[in-house]
Amino acid sequence: MDVFLMIRRKKMTIFTDAKDTTSVAELKRIIEGILKIPPVNQLLFNKENIQMSDLETLAYYGLTSASAKAQCPALIGLAVRQENGQFEPLEITPFSLPPDLPDVMKSQEANGQEQSP
Repeated sequence: MDVFLMIRRKKMTIFTDAKDTTSVAELKRIIEGILKIPPVNQLLFNKENIQMSDLETLAYYGLTSASAKAQCPALIGLAVRQENGQFEPLEITPFSLPPDLPDVMKSQEANGQEQSP
């Protein structure tokens, strides 16, 4: 079954899909095709920030069609090897939040009608 993934590194987000039987090593090759970063220079982390082993499948980490849907993809963190040979720390910049509604709009009911006094 298809597993939908959101791979995040700093401010970058990649959306892709794979099978739940796909190995982590195969997922790294998919990422290599997109970012041109060799698999040996990638570390992947699941939602609990646990490093994922190349030998395991996505299903091993609980990434199945039931938990990683198109409308709610599973988050995978990506860290890349730096020029000094060390891997960068995992960093995922949070998405920004929309601004608060103006007071004029807060006083309206959900259906868009003005409240009666």
